[in-house]
Order: sequence, then structure tokens, then C-alpha cells
Amino acid sequence: MIEDRELDSWREQWSNVAEPPAEFQRKVQQRIKREDRRFVLGNLVTLIAFLGLLVFAVFMRHQSNWMGTGWATGICVLVFVSAGYRLWMMRGTWRPETQSTRAFVELWHKRVAARIRLLRISIYVSLGWIIFCAALTAVNWKTIGQDVRAHPSDWVELLIACVLMQPVIWYWAAWLRRRKLAELNEVKEILDEMDGKLVP
Repeated sequence: MIEDRELDSWREQWSNVAEPPAEFQRKVQQRIKREDRRFVLGNLVTLIAFLGLLVFAVFMRHQSNWMGTGWATGICVLVFVSAGYRLWMMRGTWRPETQSTRAFVELWHKRVAARIRLLRISIYVSLGWIIFCAALTAVNWKTIGQDVRAHPSDWVELLIACVLMQPVIWYWAAWLRRRKLAELNEVKEILDEMDGKLVP
């Protein structure tokens, strides 16, 4: 019978690997559980928002005014492009590859990086929506112009709301991006600490 010394050597090396302190593991596991809850909640809120926008689009489609078809089409395109892009960016972030602490921390890292990419694209989507609305208004100006002259105060309120909404969206995206970058640095530090302790 042949003795496998390499396997014994690996067993010995594996048993000599320093385990991270229990406090460190507990802290990391708590953060991962909290991040998992936020991930699930964020996806549920996103799904509800997408469904709400689709219901709104169907409602707008049945309106007899100038906005009906154009707005419904724009909202549907926005929803499907946003949902598709979100799913594409979040690929590989649904579950860890293994059930180890390191795999969960790596999953957390992937999720934070995906959120940063999604925030970057949200700025472009909001700009695209403004361009779409401007084009729709320009194409339908004959019909809209009559309504603007008949109800100028309603249109001024709408214009002010649209102008103020854009900086609010950009500020929120910038604020959330700063938070996510700080979280990304925290995850990298945890991964570095795990590497420093040679955690498998």
C-alpha cells in the first residue's frame, strides 16, 4: 500500500491556518445578514415600482388627450430598459458561490460594485427621460400649445416640478454613490483582513 504524504502535508497545513477571532466573524456575519435583508428589500421595492409604472402606463394609454400613447410608450420603454439593465448588472449577485464567510463577503463586494454601476447609469436614464419628454412635447406642440394658453398656471407648476426634480435626483444619486463607495472600502478592508489572517 502506497502512503500519500502530500495529502497528509495538506491536512497539516490546513490545521495550522489561523482562524479569525470569533468577534470578527460575528461582526462580519451580522453585516452580511443586514446587507442580505437590504438586498431583498431593495429588489422588492424595485419590482413594485416597475409594476406601478406599468400600471400607470396602461392608465395613460387609455387617456384621450395628447399624452396617452406617447407617455405610455415612453414609460414602458423606460421600465423594460431599466429592468433589463438592472438584471444584467446584478448578475452573479443573487447568492454566494459557497457557504463560507469569505464567499458571503465577496458576494457583498459584488453587490456594492453593481449598485455603484446602477447609480452611474441612473443619471443617464434621467437625462434620457428629459430628452424624451422634450421631444414628445415638441412633436405635439400644436395640441399642447392650446392647453398651455388655456391653463398656463398648471403648465408653470409642471415645469417648476420637472426643473426641481432633476437636481434632487442627481443629489440623491451622488449621496448614495458616496455611501456605496464608503461601503465598498469597508468590504475591501474586511477582505484584506481576511487575507491577512489567511482565512479560507
